[in-house]
Amino acid sequence: MSREWLNAIREKHRMTQENVAEKSGISRVYYTRIENGDYNVPVDTAKKIAEALGFDWTRFYEEETT
Repeated sequence: MSREWLNAIREKHRMTQENVAEKSGISRVYYTRIENGDYNVPVDTAKKIAEALGFDWTRFYEEETT
């Protein structure tokens, strides 16, 4: 399940996957796999990514249940 919404938010902020990963304190590979929907996102990681991109971290879980 791809997280196209996450990609759109990142691109709106004109950030690369590397930028978001660095700002979130995770590896680019891990971030890429999250964006591609390969992983369920732990709450602490969701909060870090959401803070880096300026959205509500619960969005990760809303998307997963729809």
